[in-house]
Amino acid sequence: MTNRERFIRTLRCEKIGGQVPTFELVFFLTMEAFGQVHPSHRYYAQWNQMSAGEKKLHMKNMAQLYIDTAQRYGHSAIFIHPNPEGFENTQWLLEEIRDISGNEYYIMMHGDTTQKIPGGNNMMEFSVRMYEEPETLHEESKKKMERLLALAEKLDSHGHLLDGFALCSDYCFNVNPFFSPEQFDEFIVPYLKETIAEYRRMGYYTIKHSDGNILPVLKQIAACNPHAIVPFPVSWTVKMKKKQKETQDILSYH
Repeated sequence: MTNRERFIRTLRCEKIGGQVPTFELVFFLTMEAFGQVHPSHRYYAQWNQMSAGEKKLHMKNMAQLYIDTAQRYGHSAIFIHPNPEGFENTQWLLEEIRDISGNEYYIMMHGDTTQKIPGGNNMMEFSVRMYEEPETLHEESKKKMERLLALAEKLDSHGHLLDGFALCSDYCFNVNPFFSPEQFDEFIVPYLKETIAEYRRMGYYTIKHSDGNILPVLKQIAACNPHAIVPFPVSWTVKMKKKQKETQDILSYH
């Protein structure tokens, strides 16, 4: 059984035996581990001025680095961060990874269309907009969803080399969500639910990630039907034990 098969069976809640499949959202320490700059830290502003041969060397190097990381640390999945961005380069990177490793690894990338906790410099502005300009936030979410779903459709039509998407918009602080349950229902749930449904229709798997204490909105996230929800920090152990009966069905949701 390949790592990819083990990962997919786990997402389907099927028994696999042996080690639980693992992956990293991003492993930045590639310089320390391999003497290579991580792909997302590379500066490619002059990418289009490179020769075809130079581009190929860079793309093959990035693909090999993702594979080397998975092999060294026993990962079952590779999380790509396409750089430069865009369909052509994303497809090229996927082709290079598959060409080198075949179908050994499950491959995923970012694909969240929902709003997230705003940065500290515009948190007040965003909070005001939720009350005074909700329609503009909805329009932003719709446009982002349309753009990312169009990319997913295009990748699907060119061989479906990508297995799934990780939805990585963070909703929560360590103690509680940024959005109230009502705001979460208004600004997050409609787009999260539609995005996951569309990815599923195309044959992609979805993993919903958010840092922080997601317990207050966990049922709302689960109702959107992702294949998996991560992570659950160690600091929640006591809370989870107290709420085990309440959350048991949610945590096994797929």
